[in-house]
Amino acid sequence: MEKYIIEMINITKVFPGIIANDNITLRLKKGEIHALLGENGAGKSTLMSVLFGLYQPDGGEIRKNGELVQINNPNDANDLGIGMVHQHFKLVEIFTVLENIILGVEPNKMGFLQKKEAREKVLKLSEKYGLRVDPDALIEDITVGMQQRVEILKMLYRDNEILIFDEPTAVLTPQEINELLQTMRGFANEGKSILFITHKLNEIMAVADRCTVLRKGKFIGTVDVKDTTKEELSRMMVGRDVSFKVEKKESKPEDVVLSIRNLSVPSKIHKKDAVRDVSFDIRRGEIVCIAGIDGNGQTELVGAITGLEKPSTGSISINGKDITRAPIRRRSIEGISHIPEDRHKHGLVLDYKLEENLVLQRYWQPEFQNKGFIKFDAVRKYANKLIDKFDIRSGQGPITIARSMSGGNQQKAIIAREIDKNHDLLIAVQPTRGLDVGAIEYVHKQLVETRDAGKGVLLVSFELDEVMDVSDRILVMYEGEIVGDLDPKKITVQELGLYMSGAKRDLVKEINDAG
Repeated sequence: MEKYIIEMINITKVFPGIIANDNITLRLKKGEIHALLGENGAGKSTLMSVLFGLYQPDGGEIRKNGELVQINNPNDANDLGIGMVHQHFKLVEIFTVLENIILGVEPNKMGFLQKKEAREKVLKLSEKYGLRVDPDALIEDITVGMQQRVEILKMLYRDNEILIFDEPTAVLTPQEINELLQTMRGFANEGKSILFITHKLNEIMAVADRCTVLRKGKFIGTVDVKDTTKEELSRMMVGRDVSFKVEKKESKPEDVVLSIRNLSVPSKIHKKDAVRDVSFDIRRGEIVCIAGIDGNGQTELVGAITGLEKPSTGSISINGKDITRAPIRRRSIEGISHIPEDRHKHGLVLDYKLEENLVLQRYWQPEFQNKGFIKFDAVRKYANKLIDKFDIRSGQGPITIARSMSGGNQQKAIIAREIDKNHDLLIAVQPTRGLDVGAIEYVHKQLVETRDAGKGVLLVSFELDEVMDVSDRILVMYEGEIVGDLDPKKITVQELGLYMSGAKRDLVKEINDAG
């Protein structure tokens, strides 16, 4: 009989209005990378939260090396060698990298904190695993990719042997994803055992040994990855065939809907501008994608267009009206919809109900209020319409608190609100981040339908496949500048990568200088 390091047997977990885990069994071998796959809201994060002690199961048992164990809280999990990197990082933003890593297990002598030996251990670990960090940097000042390294180092610092990664690549660039997958493979080769929640089938095929599939809280099956295909996994996950190709007709661009002229936006981190003298137009009936490695000014550019950042120079117009200094609500009324990069910070009020979040941009309109009083029946009816149309899964329907929903369903709620709103320009920043293949297929279809309805779409994405498949035109940003205006039908992914890394710009500059 095969020995398993972790066995979760017949685990059941119930929340109000929903059975999140319905009699699920999962077994992890020592030294393997075991993927956990399922639609948004399938119960993956809940199952891993049970293993990490954040939730207590309503039924079933957990065994480690064949022995029955009781995990009442994350401290019990850590004592058993179980660590977890959460989908939404659990870091204290005003603390340093080092302080976050040692938080809760601070080395001390006679009550005095021994930071020096902790620093040495962190630096050794970061060197050994290629997870280089600045121990003195504040969390609020480092990139999302760096924050994830801190979370991984937290697990390694505690000498965990069972590592849980919950959607670890959802917020990473393609380069960072490749580094992380190599790091995970290194952990497995050392004998550590990894549970890996993801929606990305390519990653499962690249790095996982086995894969367990959940659907609507139920166990569907466990398969050896080498013996299966992406198509078979997606069928197990959503219960139907999924198209990986974006179906769209030739675009027919019309009038200019968004016009940017000589726009510069200051950086909050460096002295030089994050966006430098950028000019471009977006027309009705086209999807224009801003491509680039994270941190090259995309966030600040979108911030200036949506009103979250103040430009230092230049102008922004929508439908010929100057909105450079307009407040956010004015921009919304003028026809801008915005799916933000950070769904928690800018997309939702997490402690509001789902129905309240779905009317955040519209509650003052006559449809939803009368003489300053909210028409709650109208809000409920509208929320139910969007929940059905966009397949938003929540335990208590429209009255579910947004915080309690899965990350993917939170994202669906934002997409539903912004696409359904009357708009001329849809700005979609990483719209498929954290979504399963069925939901990604649906979102891509919605973007194309928005374009075909005569709206302009500005897409910002780090997913190269998405950039190439969805966009009609690609603008590449590098170091705050537009370095390429490309036709996706006429370039390769490799060429796009050269533009994104700045290599093409430098080559053109060398030729011009030589000429």
